[in-house]
Amino acid sequence: MNFTNVADVYAYNELSREKLMSMVAEIDAETASKVPDGESWSIAHIVEHVAMVEEGIIKLCGKLLRDSEAGGRTSDGSVKLSESFVSKATESVRVKLVAPDFVQPSGKLRVDESLSKLRENGERLEKLRQSFESFDGTGATFPHPAFGPMTAQDWLVLCGGHQDRHRRQIKAHLKKLAG
Repeated sequence: MNFTNVADVYAYNELSREKLMSMVAEIDAETASKVPDGESWSIAHIVEHVAMVEEGIIKLCGKLLRDSEAGGRTSDGSVKLSESFVSKATESVRVKLVAPDFVQPSGKLRVDESLSKLRENGERLEKLRQSFESFDGTGATFPHPAFGPMTAQDWLVLCGGHQDRHRRQIKAHLKKLAG
């Protein structure tokens, strides 16, 4: 998690999104809807969850950045992640996390619908880039259910990390389904 500036984080997030979307686009609907043995979600559920979480992150970052703008707190565009976030994010790679109820997938969306939401989220996130580059994304925090208080910059990095986490989960699902 070595990011020098906001542009680095955006590049990371865009690459993470593209990798996830490319992988999932090649999976047929029948495979995407199957829940592997020992799992509680299908690939379709995972992609819906990622889209839901990302939408929430974008809204949250927008609010935190608007608060910084209103308070006149500017930024030079550099990235300063909180030590707490870096530590907890590093630890979380080795453990299974349980999604809170408000980001549990409904199971009503097809993969192509969730992919469309991910594309829309990418466009919405891009609209926040100028705010991330201009206003302090490190002052105010909002708590993550597992990581605790996180800054807007922490949330921005989590966006790509969350996609990567679930891309690895999808790979594992595909292996189980191929049996």
